Amino acid sequence: MQLVTEAETRRFADPELCMEAVRECFIALARGTAQLNPIVIGKGQVAGATFSVKSGWSTDHGVAGVKIGAYWPGNELAGLPRHNSTIFLIDQQTGRIATAMEAAGLNGLRTAAADAIATDLLARLDSETLSVIGSGNQAQFELQMLLRVRPQIRKVLIGVRDPRRAGNLLQFLADRYKVAAEVVDIETACRNADILVTATPSRAPLVEAGWVRPGTHISAMGADQAGKQELSIALLKMARLFADYPAQSIVVGEFQHVAEDVASGSVGITAIGEVLLGQTKGRVSADEITIFDSSGVALQDLLVAQRVLAARDVSSIGKSNNAI
Repeated sequence: MQLVTEAETRRFADPELCMEAVRECFIALARGTAQLNPIVIGKGQVAGATFSVKSGWSTDHGVAGVKIGAYWPGNELAGLPRHNSTIFLIDQQTGRIATAMEAAGLNGLRTAAADAIATDLLARLDSETLSVIGSGNQAQFELQMLLRVRPQIRKVLIGVRDPRRAGNLLQFLADRYKVAAEVVDIETACRNADILVTATPSRAPLVEAGWVRPGTHISAMGADQAGKQELSIALLKMARLFADYPAQSIVVGEFQHVAEDVASGSVGITAIGEVLLGQTKGRVSADEITIFDSSGVALQDLLVAQRVLAARDVSSIGKSNNAI
């Protein structure tokens, strides 16, 4: 078994690599050549500590494996991130673990890559204001990837309950982008958004239907367990819904809160891979509200891990050739 350290993963996992892998994941799921297994949610002995076990496979890519995502409160006191991820790739000939990859930073970038792909498909091309609800670990990755696919954004609004927690995010924007940025309350961020991203662990709706103007695209990134919720049910019922994997979204994602409506046929969910394949249209009018739910797909992690290994191997060959 080979171990890929966090430092190596961060070195080779660039935004374009992640977007290419995630795009392939969406397409494989839409074609039916890949599948996800049921998610397992566990708890650690530390109060509030949780972890998820997500797995899947793809015949297109000859891959199967597992991603374990952990949330350990109190880690920051030891100088460690609260969020961590580890990817395990399984040897398809023997069933043994072939690769263990530390992927804390990779997880954030991969998650944001999924958002960027969906936003590029669904958001209006004339979008100028990007609002992010939340200022935690994931928000920075979201901004990095969304400003990549919508470079014409002129203003970023950071919607938070406590403005003091948004300082690092403001500094990140000031250091890297020529874009106006402001910290506002959540309602103001929603009412002024062309593109709205929610990246929180909320278990109660943060965004009300009456706060979202026509033509807005929303990416709901936070819900990945039963009980989590960022958007009101009324908002879900007035929008066109898209998801990374609809079958999972109605169990642990944002759309779990309209699962009965989906079952009855009164609410529909489109797999974003179908839009990539041209099987279904994305945005069809300037006034419609679109919502993308990212419940977190293990196959994305596995395909990104494959590409990181390939990039590392190419780098190693280059070093060997230079040494000759």
